Amino acid sequence: MRDVASAWVDGYVRAWRSNDPDDIGRLFTDDARYLASPAADPVTGRDAIVAWWLENADGPEDATFSSEVIGIDGTRAFVQGVTVYRADGDQPERTYDNLWVVDLADDGRVSSYTEWYIRRRG
Repeated sequence: MRDVASAWVDGYVRAWRSNDPDDIGRLFTDDARYLASPAADPVTGRDAIVAWWLENADGPEDATFSSEVIGIDGTRAFVQGVTVYRADGDQPERTYDNLWVVDLADDGRVSSYTEWYIRRRG
């Protein structure tokens, strides 16, 4: 299952860089739930997730991302990441620590995604 989770994360990063609707859609089941933070309203359904993603898309060169699958519990994977957004205009470089909790379907797509993130000081 760790290999499946790692392959999914690789696909997520590819979709993040391309912002291609097909790349994004391949990641999620038809009825998937996507929460950009635990308190966010869920975006439900693959088509809605693709539309939300594109409305909130980062540019392919806006940030770097590194990650590691840090745990597996059945079909649930825990991914720890670090996102570094480049300085842009009035915005200085910003670094975020991320934790993703994803539920993997049998076909390797995700049926539920929740992200926690916190901005580092400095």
